[in-house]
Amino acid sequence: MTDQKKNEDKVKNSAPKNLMVPMLLMSLRGLDLHGYKLIEQLNNYGFTSIDQGNVYRILRQLEKDNMVESEWDTSTGGPAKRIYSLTDAGEDYLKVWADSLQQYQSIVDHFFTMYSSMMTNPFFDRNDKDKE
Repeated sequence: MTDQKKNEDKVKNSAPKNLMVPMLLMSLRGLDLHGYKLIEQLNNYGFTSIDQGNVYRILRQLEKDNMVESEWDTSTGGPAKRIYSLTDAGEDYLKVWADSLQQYQSIVDHFFTMYSSMMTNPFFDRNDKDKE
């Protein structure tokens, strides 16, 4: 494995996993969904490797924390499915996440502005620095 690939894997694995929480809450805003559909939504949002068991553990914890509530849906054929919905407390918690992520986005935007400037600056050549 190349050093670049190792570094890419390290960065991807250190990405904030707890972003799953606000994305789950966002998915439930205005919709009642079962776990499989929520996992499908996470895939659509760009989560590439999802531990399904972890998603259900997070949902159970969110339910304990009164952020979501669930009930069994037996209206369809086949096994019953647990349907999750957002509570008022979950809505408030989502707002806190949104405010926090907005601040984080500002930092990320500054990073990319500086990074882009550095990469397009003809006077910045890392190889020149190594020659000193």
